[in-house]
Amino acid sequence: MGIDPNRDIRWAEHPPAEGKRLLAEGGIDGYLGFPPDPQELRAKKVGRLLLNSAIDRPWSQYFCCMIVANREWANRHPVAARRAVRAILKASELCAADPELGARAFLAQGFNFDPEHARQALRELPFGKWRDYNPEETLRFYALRLREAEMVKSSPQKIIAGGSDWRHRRPLAQELKSWSTKGRH
Repeated sequence: MGIDPNRDIRWAEHPPAEGKRLLAEGGIDGYLGFPPDPQELRAKKVGRLLLNSAIDRPWSQYFCCMIVANREWANRHPVAARRAVRAILKASELCAADPELGARAFLAQGFNFDPEHARQALRELPFGKWRDYNPEETLRFYALRLREAEMVKSSPQKIIAGGSDWRHRRPLAQELKSWSTKGRH
């Protein structure tokens, strides 16, 4: 985009509520938000959306999130690791199929968000597309962005080789493929 994040941006960390307040009051120029914060800001007509990684290319072509576990723990507990990945992917499928159910579950955890903003966020996020994305390409894409921003020194190949393990994803994709065709409950 022609901006050097190290030279052209002065980064400041604020709790989400404070960051949203500062943006609304003009105390900061930008806010990096995660759902349902952007939905709330849009509803209040605060700011202007510059980038939505769920729909804007090239970011929308990659996972927005990855499942990460401590390598030693995952190696010692492969059954637990597989169960955790399965539960997360099933939850993703449920959110894609029934955003209302996902929003109720999110709010039941005690998060203090407007229920409509939570529902809107779950409708907008590409939960059902995890099968379409390639996790290795996602790591490569973001590793390149981080290297360009001088936040990491390792090459994408080194990051992928040293920090990824796809053993749990491939069999679960097949298992959940049959699960999703039988119904999502």
